[in-house]
Amino acid sequence: MTSLLRCGALAAMLLPLACAANPPAAVHWGNAPGGDPIYLYTLANAKGMEAKVTNFGAILVSLKTADRRGAFADIVLGFDTFDAYLNTRRYFGATVGRYANRIASGAFTLDGHAYTLARNNGENSLHGGVRGFHKEVWKGRAIAGPPPAVEFTYLSRDGEEGYPGNLTVTVRYTLTESNELRIDYTASTDKPTVVNLTNHSFFNLAGEASGDVLRHVVTIEADRFTPVDAGLIPTGELRSVAGTPFDFRQPTVIGARIDAPEEQLRIAKGYDHNYVLNHAAGKLGFAARISEPESGRIMEVLTTEPGMQFYTGQNLDGADRGKGGRLYPPRSAFCVETGHFPDSPNRPDFPTTALRPGARFRSTTVFRFAAR
Repeated sequence: MTSLLRCGALAAMLLPLACAANPPAAVHWGNAPGGDPIYLYTLANAKGMEAKVTNFGAILVSLKTADRRGAFADIVLGFDTFDAYLNTRRYFGATVGRYANRIASGAFTLDGHAYTLARNNGENSLHGGVRGFHKEVWKGRAIAGPPPAVEFTYLSRDGEEGYPGNLTVTVRYTLTESNELRIDYTASTDKPTVVNLTNHSFFNLAGEASGDVLRHVVTIEADRFTPVDAGLIPTGELRSVAGTPFDFRQPTVIGARIDAPEEQLRIAKGYDHNYVLNHAAGKLGFAARISEPESGRIMEVLTTEPGMQFYTGQNLDGADRGKGGRLYPPRSAFCVETGHFPDSPNRPDFPTTALRPGARFRSTTVFRFAAR
């Protein structure tokens, strides 16, 4: 079926795409509860790297990259079936919105209007609310390239999860011959609103289900981070990382200081903090570099966003049976969620996340891979 779907009558029936030369292959992967078809798209480059994405939640399902010996492994946690993504409470591979990260007390005021959001993280709203973008069916379009890409579009209706405005969102995944997975986000609205989009993949560069990530070596290009209160809401301070366990300006093993007797680590039970990136926001710049010593895999993160949430998966509890039925225990993955700062709608001193009619939200993040 995969080869037939590349171009022909079957593709025209199943997928809303113009049949160009070798668009990313797609297969029917199931049906949503309302009957909408779910597809799994495969992007591949000439070097053997492969990414699988789905129109359910615009989720990154699989990402296979080579180690120093040329052996490929899937480096993102997740599931083998659509039903598992439908039923999980985790954000494996998800496109997160309308607002990624937390908004304090599930409320904000914009242009003098107060809005109350769905609360799904204690008193706070997290990752878009009770039913975020990762639980919606998007429209998919395969693009032949080169390089190959898959584009997903979703209309978030005015009032969805409490957010104002009809927001049209597009997420495009592109796999390049330079072993880069590029994610481009755009959005427009018909009413003033707030927007913060990210990808919430859980990575383990040794391969998913390969144990903890404490030996991974991390560099983050940030002089400051945003400390949090007991509810993981930023206090408003932009604190220097110097002299703290949060200083990753030089390559540092994750496990070296994660259990240090430090208040911020105690609150989050590890790293779950937003870093204030040094590069100019709006321009694609270096954010982080992560390497895994045994496999030799290296991942670089570039983004146009001003911040990056670095999370070490301490809340994974093994409740989900992942790919191959394997369990994902605490600290078995890390996340690098590029975006604006948490609770920015309530923090006028943080970079704004407001989007108004006539303007367009644009954001790009690149995950670049190598092995040595």
